[in-house]
Amino acid sequence: MFKTGLSTCGKPICEELFKSYKEAGIDVLEITVDKTEYPTLDLDMISQLSEKYGVPVWSYHLPFAPFDKINPSVRSVRDGTLTYFEELISKASKIGVDKFVVHPSGETEPEARAEALECARETFGMLAKIGKKYGATIAVEVLPRTCLGNCSEEINYLISADDSLRVCLDTNHLLKEDIVDFIHNVGDKIITTHVSDYDFVDEKHWMPGEGKLDFSRVLKALKEVGYNGPWLYEVGFKIPATIERSRMLCCEDIARNAKELFEGKEITLINK
Repeated sequence: MFKTGLSTCGKPICEELFKSYKEAGIDVLEITVDKTEYPTLDLDMISQLSEKYGVPVWSYHLPFAPFDKINPSVRSVRDGTLTYFEELISKASKIGVDKFVVHPSGETEPEARAEALECARETFGMLAKIGKKYGATIAVEVLPRTCLGNCSEEINYLISADDSLRVCLDTNHLLKEDIVDFIHNVGDKIITTHVSDYDFVDEKHWMPGEGKLDFSRVLKALKEVGYNGPWLYEVGFKIPATIERSRMLCCEDIARNAKELFEGKEITLINK
């Protein structure tokens, strides 16, 4: 149905990682590292391993913290945010990365929301122009709670700053809008995903099947709007404190989960 992708979030980016992706049948990856690791990320090494194992870098998640220094929705740090983002985009584009995922904000107080939305929209217009300079597309991620972009209305407003802006659908971030409604309202602006499950109370990044989301509805809606990007997982491999899982996840679990979802089969849960 879709290519299967997996974020590197929480996983050391090394040869063993690429080998495990390849052996499990993971088709593509997204680069996501801790905020402290971005300045020293060895992109040449990543490019070499990507070519060696045939696992392309689909996307690159731009950093979103610390919020007092990196925040598209705050004018006082916007210039520094854009300068840093351009530095990262420039470096990653040299190894062929052409899609960059960005968060609109951190938690936002109600009285500051209108101004923050306006600022973030302006920032994304500027970031879109930076992206074009390097042949890259900027994908604004839907966020949970009081963060900006927590519904289709706000996402559509934010990306209206430039026709080239697109959307990253995180399946465990929507808390105030049904995910199928979101998909239909945003439509073909969705170019990538972060796939995980949750309890409808807050983001959890569980494996699909461990929470409450009906992924058959999600897949159907994505097909209806013509989505053709990867089904890219952003899940925690460690055992969560809040659900039963008998061991850590591995890449083979991700590949099997995707296959079961695509084929409409019962999901295998790691709880025995």
